[in-house]
Amino acid sequence: MSKPIVFFGELLIRLSAPGNELLMQSPSLNLHVGGAEANVAIGLANLGHDCRMISVVPDNALGRGALSAVRGQGVDCSGVAKAKGRMGLYFLAVGAGLRASEIVYDRAGSSFAQAVAGDFNWDSHLSGAGMLHLSGITPALGPASSGTALAAARAAKRLGIPISFDGNYRAMLWEAWDSDPRAVLSELIGMSDILFGNHRDLSLVLGKAFSGEGADRRREAAEAGFAAFADLKIIASTARHTVSADHHRIAARVDLRSGGHQTEEVDVTGIVDRIGAGDAFAAGVLHAHLNGGDAAAMAQTGLALTVLKHSLPGDASLFQQADIDAFIAGGLDVRR
Repeated sequence: MSKPIVFFGELLIRLSAPGNELLMQSPSLNLHVGGAEANVAIGLANLGHDCRMISVVPDNALGRGALSAVRGQGVDCSGVAKAKGRMGLYFLAVGAGLRASEIVYDRAGSSFAQAVAGDFNWDSHLSGAGMLHLSGITPALGPASSGTALAAARAAKRLGIPISFDGNYRAMLWEAWDSDPRAVLSELIGMSDILFGNHRDLSLVLGKAFSGEGADRRREAAEAGFAAFADLKIIASTARHTVSADHHRIAARVDLRSGGHQTEEVDVTGIVDRIGAGDAFAAGVLHAHLNGGDAAAMAQTGLALTVLKHSLPGDASLFQQADIDAFIAGGLDVRR
């Protein structure tokens, strides 16, 4: 794709307990830089796409360090502003066996969350863009961030730029303020061409339950989504069965208005880090879509990146096309 993809969202610093320890069990934490939209940007940049990040970070060592980390993965960060405030943080204790992972957010009042719609010149940020990618995490941060996400999407719609939207519903964030997630998410999905979300996301915005099981329920939900949102062309999701913290079974699905494709389940064992796996899936689907792939190619490429991400510490996929090809080919021996 010759035109750049624009990503709008918060950059975060993740502080993780070492190994499988609990938070504060020992006096050390590992640091990674991420954020839902930035993770997708990094994943696509490593696959050769032109990616631009739009965000706000504090003008201090944490903000500059986060910016440097994202820029170091090939993402254009010239649209990231510096402002007063603090860096958004989150803390992670990685689960093991039958103990689930746990996340503690510390992002209230961040520089990004304090930004308002008027702080962004969307005509300039979107100039020459081929796509805008957003997620439901941004509007969940508070009324100001909800306004910035809607302003970005409305500008892209006005300029005729396709929108990719990942629902990324975070109940804890929405419940922290007097929010109306159904109304906000419905408007954002209504402006989108591509939705990353499953039957639960569609049930939330449509106010209805879907009665089928497995692939049938996902198709029923997709058809309801296509009927409700006229501009939607692609709905993509994963199905995850958690056996233990380090053993999951994952399948990928992509629905089009004319049909869809669901992969077989893959056993993912020895999980190193599952954080950012959904963002890796989005990067894989978008990579295949931008290269002209059909529903099967999008599902298979998304599955490849999300499975590979489980083997990699940190928030973002750093894999390249050769890694996707090797996964699809089934080669697990040492590559020499």
